Amino acid sequence: MSDADLIELAIDYRRHSYSPYSHFPVGAAVLMESGRVFGGCNIENASYPLSNCAERTAIFKALSEGERGFKALAVVADTERPCSPCGACRQVMAEFRIPRIIMANLKGDVEVVSWEDLLPYAFSGDALSQ
Repeated sequence: MSDADLIELAIDYRRHSYSPYSHFPVGAAVLMESGRVFGGCNIENASYPLSNCAERTAIFKALSEGERGFKALAVVADTERPCSPCGACRQVMAEFRIPRIIMANLKGDVEVVSWEDLLPYAFSGDALSQ
């Protein structure tokens, strides 16, 4: 699957966003090593901390279906520059070592980075071992 295909799927998932408070719909699609793709959108709540981002929705859907082995993740929003994941999403991407993060916007701008680029000093399970 090409980056463009993954971006188009993320755009499709963006249409399902529940964002009545921010009016900022975001879509994501994650490609697994198995070839399966899982999508997500942001889902807001009046109690803002209970909201969930599109990227984490897609990642958690893949994990809940028993998938492991992430290959790439695309995230899209109507932004001036390619849509950059929030800190919580960056930490989740680091946890699962997603190697390619494809950030895009609706104008067609695209930037591809790694999870290390987004969160070079990520907290990891190694810090928990004694």
